[in-house]
Amino acid sequence: LRPALRAMLTAVGDVPALVVGRSADDYVTKPFSPRELALRVRSVLRRARGAVVPGVGGPLRDGDLVVDVVAHEAERAGRRLTLTAREFDLLAFLMRNPQRAFTRDQLLDRVWGWSFGDSSTVTVHMRRLREKIEDDPAAPRRLVTVWGVGYRYEPVGDA
Repeated sequence: LRPALRAMLTAVGDVPALVVGRSADDYVTKPFSPRELALRVRSVLRRARGAVVPGVGGPLRDGDLVVDVVAHEAERAGRRLTLTAREFDLLAFLMRNPQRAFTRDQLLDRVWGWSFGDSSTVTVHMRRLREKIEDDPAAPRRLVTVWGVGYRYEPVGDA
């Protein structure tokens, strides 16, 4: 079974996260370089190869946080979380690799599929994700900063 791939090519430079999160796996704004397009296509294909096949594996669970990778849904304390596609991928990746620290560059490679780029995008996505899943985003318990390294997922168990 192959997952469907969705991509967007747009002249608009500021694509709302909601549009990207719900209708496309990635997007490229015009003007773009052929190299950027090739890297983006490679990234989407890499993620598709690693996609979860329906019916294989169960939801990721940590206390009141449940991430259903098959349905591509997440909820906390019974409330559905509104995550962008990238936030979802980042959370699922970290939950699959608990208590393991990753540098921003490693996350760019393994979640974004980028071999180079601005690692501050990881910081921004992490901040937004913390706002959605942490009780206190300023003092996170799950999405922990490992100073001088990057980030790791710390299970909290029965929260």
